[in-house]
Amino acid sequence: MTHADSLFGEYAVPSEADSARLRDRLARSSDAAGDLDVAYRTMDTPVGELLLAATSAGLVRVAYLRSAGLDAELVELSGAISPRILRAPGRLEDAVRELDEYFVGRRTTFDLAFDLRLTHGFRREVVSRLPHIGYGHTASYAEIAAAAGSPRAVRAVGTACALNPLPIVVPCHRVVRSDGSLGRYAGGAEAKAALLALEQAA
Repeated sequence: MTHADSLFGEYAVPSEADSARLRDRLARSSDAAGDLDVAYRTMDTPVGELLLAATSAGLVRVAYLRSAGLDAELVELSGAISPRILRAPGRLEDAVRELDEYFVGRRTTFDLAFDLRLTHGFRREVVSRLPHIGYGHTASYAEIAAAAGSPRAVRAVGTACALNPLPIVVPCHRVVRSDGSLGRYAGGAEAKAALLALEQAA
């Protein structure tokens, strides 16, 4: 028996499944005790891997992980909301189910509570108008600017859409340029085109 065996032989290294169960138990107990401010999980989708995060008020963040990566997104959430953030898939089961239904064409609207604390001022006004663009339809940046009460703020609408904290579920992908071209999108032009094609095929 080596020295290392004598030190550690009594302790089994937990398997990945055991570690996952321990994390889930910690998340559930933290949530029940009111010590969990932000729950998160990731999910694979046809447009790439997404981070989903929720507070007690509702879904607060959907992020394309190809852009910044998980660690960077969690650091940003920790600074913007609270450092009490844990992987807690249970709180996000409804969001995952509805997104899965959306991607297979069985859902045209989302019945989720949203927490819009990550957007403010005019950007929040723009984001609040995006769900009114119907499934399978588009609106121009100019039309959204006019609806938000600032018809000259077309560039600001573009910025608000690019920084929308809840892409897909709050459909900034439905906002296009007046000439019909796609414009900017947090998930990239390919993802935006794929989402519009999914909706228009229904």
